[in-house]
Amino acid sequence: MSGRTVSGVCHGTLGELYQGPLRAGPDPDIAVVSFPVDRHSWVHFTRGTEPPDPLPLGQKAALAARLFAEHFGLTLPPGRWSAHSDLRVGVGMASSTADIVATLRCLFRLFSLPHDADVVFGILRAIERADSVFLDEFALYLSGRHRVVRRLGADIGFHTAYITEPGTVDTTAVTDLLLTHYRRHGEEYERCLTDLLKGFASGDPAAVARAATVSATLSQSVLPKATFDSLLAHQEQFGADGVFVAHTGCLTGYLFPGRLAADLKSELSSFFHSLGHQCSFARGGYG
Repeated sequence: MSGRTVSGVCHGTLGELYQGPLRAGPDPDIAVVSFPVDRHSWVHFTRGTEPPDPLPLGQKAALAARLFAEHFGLTLPPGRWSAHSDLRVGVGMASSTADIVATLRCLFRLFSLPHDADVVFGILRAIERADSVFLDEFALYLSGRHRVVRRLGADIGFHTAYITEPGTVDTTAVTDLLLTHYRRHGEEYERCLTDLLKGFASGDPAAVARAATVSATLSQSVLPKATFDSLLAHQEQFGADGVFVAHTGCLTGYLFPGRLAADLKSELSSFFHSLGHQCSFARGGYG
C-alpha cells in the first residue's frame, strides 16, 4: 500500500563490560559481553511508486538487505529507504551491526515474515564480526563465530557518564594484536570473566562493575585510553561502582548503580571538561 512505512530499530552499545579470551589457551576465541545502551539505529521503508532507492546506511547494510532478499527469494517493492542513528561510527557503539540488524528487522516487517534469528546470524556471519545487539539481554558472545555462549539475562542495569576520545579504531586491524595480548594474560582474563559471570548469576551489579573495571584495566596495556588512568583514580571520589571502556573503540566512562543527581552530573561534567572532553549521560544495560 503506497505511503505505508515500516521500521526496524536496534540499540547500540557503550563498548563492553568484558572483552577477552573465552578461556586461557594458545588459540583464544574473542569473547565479549557487550554493554547495551539506550541509543539506537532506525531504518524505515516507505512504499511508493518509484523503484527502491539505495539504502542510505553504507555498504554493509545494503549487503544485508541483498542477502535477505536472496535468502527468501524476494524483490523489494517500489518505495523509499530512510534512516537515522544516535550511534557514532568507529568509536565502539556497534553502529554498523546495529544498522544491519535494524535493516533486517525492517525487512522482516516489510514482508510480514516472522523474525528468524538464524537468518540474522547467517547474514551477520557473512558480513562482519559482530556484537550481540540483536538480543534484548546481556550475553557472553563469540563475536567472530557469532555464537551465544551464555545468556545473562536482563536484570542488571547502570547509569553512565562517559566520554568519546578522538579517533576511531578498526577492529579487524587490531585482531592479531589482541590475540597476542590474550595469550599472555589468559589466566587474568579467565579470573575476570569468572567473576563477571558470578556477578550476573547472583544479580549483583557492583560485582559486575568490579569485573568490568578489571577487564578495562587489562585492555590498557594493549589498546590504551588516554583518560582511563584519571577516571580510575577519581572513581571513589564520584561514587562510581566501576569504569568501563570500548575495548576496541574510543569510549570510557563510569558505572553508577542509580540515577545521577543534578549536582553529581555537574561535578562529572567539570571533571571530564578538565580532561578536554564533553561528558554524556546514558542508561546502560537493562534492570
